[in-house]
Amino acid sequence: MRYASLDRCAKGDTPVPCGVWELTLRSGKIVKFPDATVFPRTASGKVDKESSAPFAISGDGTQIVYFRKSDRKLVRKDVISGKVRSLPGGTSKVPKGLGMLDLEITLSSDGDVVVIDYLDSGDKKPTLAVDLRGGQVGKLPGADTVQGFSPDGRRILLSRFTGDNTTEFAVYDTDGEEAERREVPQVVSNNSPVALADDGVTVGVVIKPSSGKPRLRQYDLSTDAVSPAVDLPIRSDNMAYQIFWDESGKLTLWHLTVRGEGGGIVRATASTVNPSTGDLKKIDSFKVRTDPWIWWLPGE
Repeated sequence: MRYASLDRCAKGDTPVPCGVWELTLRSGKIVKFPDATVFPRTASGKVDKESSAPFAISGDGTQIVYFRKSDRKLVRKDVISGKVRSLPGGTSKVPKGLGMLDLEITLSSDGDVVVIDYLDSGDKKPTLAVDLRGGQVGKLPGADTVQGFSPDGRRILLSRFTGDNTTEFAVYDTDGEEAERREVPQVVSNNSPVALADDGVTVGVVIKPSSGKPRLRQYDLSTDAVSPAVDLPIRSDNMAYQIFWDESGKLTLWHLTVRGEGGGIVRATASTVNPSTGDLKKIDSFKVRTDPWIWWLPGE
């Protein structure tokens, strides 16, 4: 799958989501997906027809997680086989007092681990790491923000804004055990996107200067060392959007083509990156449908 999207319609002068979720495949074929909830339910059970329900895609584009329309449960679907599996136990349901929009969902690259971040008042509820391979559920700090997975899906990168106006990065395994935590320098905390490598300590970060091309740095959580920057040779009308390490030690960069000053996104491109030199090799590029309500790339 290349991306998932929802149509945009007008309700008077207000834009709203409409239709059903659609999956655009690498062949260019568009598959309608009516099983997925479009309009989320609030904590009181009301349907919000001016918002769209959570939807997530694995980094490899083969798995999706969504609220099934028939029973409002969170399920994972294998796009290739068509197999649908409900998340285990209570992780498939919205906790009492929260609505569907009070959940943020992130998938590992292969979709075998689902992280559910509950946006509750006071961050009292822990973030859950649900391992669908065995059904185990690890608990992560609810006050931390999920930044992504290592390529093997076994480690999760989190960030926290501290009371001293600094940022901490932390790495947890899927059982909820902390492996690393450190206050990071501003060159790391003030830039994005970021990605965690399989060693559990190397963080790739894209630096967006006020002028010139974006640059890539590597940050070591165990030593606090920041590597020299290398330029990322993307066009001036492109912006760096997402990065992911792979198990071979290279990065995949998603960069988006912007239409004019303040315009919309017209194209998405994925390129592998040599982290030592910044050299890019394009692996996919496609036009994005015009003016959707929302669209999600793999890894979102």
